[in-house]
Amino acid sequence: MIVGKPGKVSHSSRFIAVDGPIGVGKTSLARRLADSLSADLVLEEAYENPFLERFYLDGQSAALPAQMFFLFARARQIESLRQSDLFTSVRVSDYLFSKDRLFAELNLSADELSLYKQVEATLAIDAPVPDLVIYLQASVDALLDRIARRGVSFERAIDRHYLERLTDAYARFFHDYDDSALLIVNASQIDPINNDADYEQLFQQIEQTTGGRHFFNPMSAALA
Repeated sequence: MIVGKPGKVSHSSRFIAVDGPIGVGKTSLARRLADSLSADLVLEEAYENPFLERFYLDGQSAALPAQMFFLFARARQIESLRQSDLFTSVRVSDYLFSKDRLFAELNLSADELSLYKQVEATLAIDAPVPDLVIYLQASVDALLDRIARRGVSFERAIDRHYLERLTDAYARFFHDYDDSALLIVNASQIDPINNDADYEQLFQQIEQTTGGRHFFNPMSAALA
């Protein structure tokens, strides 16, 4: 899903991607950033995946169809982005296109992963590389609390062990990531969605981040 916004503004990063494990607040932050930058908003729309609930409830039996649905949906979205000219406006996405392999390797069996890679290669997806990636980190306890508070019934089936594996996979992925500028945000103790002071601190850091690897780890203004 791509949501257009009027009144585009100049910004050093024309394409910003926000990512991180489930419950960390990436979609909410992407929405707020898009509003601040008068940017187009590119949404993953995870809940449109008809296999996602089954995956969280039943695990392995729905892993492959859930992953394939995301792969095809993202391929269509990338094609739509390229047809609309990616560089005509500022865009903010609530996911990084290249992290799809992270979930495939985490959730699929060896045979399923082999099939996934064959389909991925056939699609030959030419994903745009963001100018800036914002990687939101949080403790497993914080993720579990946020998942519980947002009240999506089937997400409550997500257990601590899966979240531990997922956060570890994200850490490994971004440890080696160097395709674009990277801002790593410790989101455990701040709330940039509901706390304006936290958001302003983070937004200032985003505006200053133009290359390389950076870390944002402030004490929450709410705790001061």
